Amino acid sequence: MGTQTKAGTMFPPELTKEMFSKVKGHSTLAKLCAVSAIPFAGTDMFVFTMDGEAAIVGEAAEKPAGEANVAPVSIKPIKFIYQHRVTDEFVKLSEEKQLPYLESFAEGFAKKIARGFDIAAFHGVNPATGTASAIVGNNCFAKKITASVTYDAATPDDNIDDAVTPIQTADGMVTGIAMSPVFASALGKMKAADSHISMYPEFRFGANPETFGGMKSDVNNTVSFGQSDIRAIVGDFANAFKYGYAEDIPLEIIEYGDPDGKGDLKRTNQIVLRSEVYVGWGILDASSFALVKDEA
Repeated sequence: MGTQTKAGTMFPPELTKEMFSKVKGHSTLAKLCAVSAIPFAGTDMFVFTMDGEAAIVGEAAEKPAGEANVAPVSIKPIKFIYQHRVTDEFVKLSEEKQLPYLESFAEGFAKKIARGFDIAAFHGVNPATGTASAIVGNNCFAKKITASVTYDAATPDDNIDDAVTPIQTADGMVTGIAMSPVFASALGKMKAADSHISMYPEFRFGANPETFGGMKSDVNNTVSFGQSDIRAIVGDFANAFKYGYAEDIPLEIIEYGDPDGKGDLKRTNQIVLRSEVYVGWGILDASSFALVKDEA
């Protein structure tokens, strides 16, 4: 028998809000970047590049033309799904007793979508398989960002300085840094040569401070997911990267078939809770970011 699905419903508004508050806490990009409304049909954001400087014009003098280019960046939502098996007793419970199941599912959903969003946007891969995603294509940091410096475990703070230089040279600004656990650990291990006092104790013992060097920061293993050589990403996360998601999150209760490849549901007395969300993002200015990469 093929997969059969009950009529879809929506998570209660309070659960939807709670889910994405969790996403903000677990996703590096959601933590460092501002969220924007992204329609299902996608949107184009226009980026102006102005190479000249403002001119002083005298009385009755001609106004000179300034050099400027405008380029659209398309942001199209991508569908992420997460599904989970529970006992079929769920469908026999009252709505009040179903709520703990939904809260547990919301917790898992938030974590998986948060990680999936980071992994896809950082590396351009399908989080479930770890292989390149044709849907994401080049819309990721690993492929769009060309400025990079070589990671040195002995001087990771110098790596950050070196990464900031090409951004500022291109008239950009730095508002945040995303670090892998390896990079953050290297900062925590640095000690002053004379006193052997920790130079960055806020990163010791796996800590994850909210800010570093006056900018927002986050430590997450999604930065170095899989076989990636990226150890840190520095840049203007506040202005040069945009993302958004759909607030309506459908919930399906699947009672028949084998929707996840783990065996017939009726034979195991189980159902599948399945939900999906559309997330779109775009790197508006690649020159506003730089990568710290482990060339080894």
